[in-house]
Amino acid sequence: MSEDSTSPVAGPVVRPRRLRTTAALRRMVAETSLEARQLVLPLFVREGIDEPHPISSMPGVVQHSRSSLLAAVTEAAELGLGGVMLFGVPEAKDATGSGAIDPAGILNLAITDVVAEVGDALTVMSDLCLDEFTDHGHCGVLTADGRVDNDRTLEVYAEMARAQANAGVDMVGPSGMMDGQVAVIRQALDAAEHTDVSILAYSAKYASAFFGPFREAVGSSLQGDRRTYQQDPGNAVEGVREVLLDIEEGADLVMVKPALAYLDVIRRVRDAVDVPVVAYNVSGEYAMVEAAAAHGWIDREAAILETLLSIRRAGADVVLTYWAAEAARLLRA
Repeated sequence: MSEDSTSPVAGPVVRPRRLRTTAALRRMVAETSLEARQLVLPLFVREGIDEPHPISSMPGVVQHSRSSLLAAVTEAAELGLGGVMLFGVPEAKDATGSGAIDPAGILNLAITDVVAEVGDALTVMSDLCLDEFTDHGHCGVLTADGRVDNDRTLEVYAEMARAQANAGVDMVGPSGMMDGQVAVIRQALDAAEHTDVSILAYSAKYASAFFGPFREAVGSSLQGDRRTYQQDPGNAVEGVREVLLDIEEGADLVMVKPALAYLDVIRRVRDAVDVPVVAYNVSGEYAMVEAAAAHGWIDREAAILETLLSIRRAGADVVLTYWAAEAARLLRA
């Protein structure tokens, strides 16, 4: 070979791109999946309305009437979603949130409506918290000087759990972050012979700025904040501790809320426990994507699926998201 001849440059031996060549190949080797059964649709039902009422800060999301709620859960079942999480928006509120335990209260009526409509086709879940029902907007009853009384609140949670179980709910979601709430609710349910009603504990729920649009959705009366009972955003170790305490008390599933700003916490929790981990893709996260898409800054549908996939990749087995129905349709397509 002459001195001026050139040899071909040796290519890399390892070529990860080979596994990205076709859509079928990418699908076959995908590490994380997103399926309709892994998604839960939060739904708001408002007392005293005859047709859905739009929520301005959450485009595409509404406060349902009792009748429109049934259409929404029927579609959710047809799409193969894992479940629905129901939130009640009452006409009247008081200091103790008495509407939450009233069998004729909007949330308890909605539970019965939905169970009768979809039966076992969906897991029917309900929010177990007082913030939608109190005139001060906090998640519990208050002391004379305005602090949330943890132990008096637990007594109300026990009654609320029994009321929701009597209405037919499959799973209760205590979201108030009161110490000992899971144990009290489990005891109340078991004593009332509702041993099959499961508990999705909002275990690592942070005092987040991303809850803003939700407060419009439930007509919140909150003044101030919830930092004395929801977790500090800087604390990840504490989040795992809260989760482990809830499991000791009888939680069947545990939740991290919000999701996107706390993906690291989701991963820590997934690595620490052997029960299903749930994450809530909250209202502010939803609103940010919708606002950016409305300005043409991002591809909306791609962003929805990428967002939900990221939460699954972080370790969530189940995701609560306002996009659940739309994501299921996109996945089907």
